[in-house]
Amino acid sequence: MPTDLTDLAQFKDTAIELGVNFGPKVLVALLILAVGYYVGRWIAGFLEHRLEPLQLEPPVRHMLVRLARLLVVGLFLIMALQNLGIDLLPLLAGLGLAGAGIALAMQGVLGNLVAGLTIIFTRPFRVGEYVAMVGVEGRVEAIDLFSTKLSHPDRSLVVVPNRKIVGEILHNYGDIRQLDLRVEICRASDLERALAAIDEALQANRRVLREPAAVVGVSALADKSIGIAVKPWVAVPDAVATAGEVNQAIVANFGAAGVEYPNAAREIRIAP
Repeated sequence: MPTDLTDLAQFKDTAIELGVNFGPKVLVALLILAVGYYVGRWIAGFLEHRLEPLQLEPPVRHMLVRLARLLVVGLFLIMALQNLGIDLLPLLAGLGLAGAGIALAMQGVLGNLVAGLTIIFTRPFRVGEYVAMVGVEGRVEAIDLFSTKLSHPDRSLVVVPNRKIVGEILHNYGDIRQLDLRVEICRASDLERALAAIDEALQANRRVLREPAAVVGVSALADKSIGIAVKPWVAVPDAVATAGEVNQAIVANFGAAGVEYPNAAREIRIAP
């Protein structure tokens, strides 16, 4: 029993000694962390307000704000650890080794991140524009740090990893597209009446843009037919619907104007 009392007394004395020696340091460290937390929040809010007039992409703005907050909190964390008397060199060395291992294990993720930053800062396309790249196309719905989301004309969502975009050929249509329609008429038909019928079909369609003006002209000549290119400009969401409407209107106008289509060529060979 005396031994137990002695051990208890030693434990009590040790606890009191540790409290006296390290208690104030712990309280100061906690105070430093609390101050760092609120300073980080203030810096983040101030930076968010200052970045709004620059019209940066939302992912860039959020990333810069979070990075600034993390840097501030990290600085106050280092100050708190130094106040506790902790040697930071071994800790930093360990974090460096762990970071190298994580980087090797996440090469694909980091590649998407770097590519995302490249896209955001160089701005080869923006949200709302229609693009074609790496074998897919669609309207840009979101540009994130790791992927880009496209809405396809068939109403599906296409998610493209950013590392697949950087360094590849990209076709940016913007917010309007030029349709590439073609029609053939018989050489015996009146070309002027055919062009007038096509122009009437384009003028009657409310989806066809008046500016830029549609391009209509002879594109090919054959023995029995004349090829006419019809290339009106439309808004990106109207591209598919407008193509069908214009073709249907041209068929109706050709019928009313007496414009004929070329007869199908057939080659008949009689074996001896």
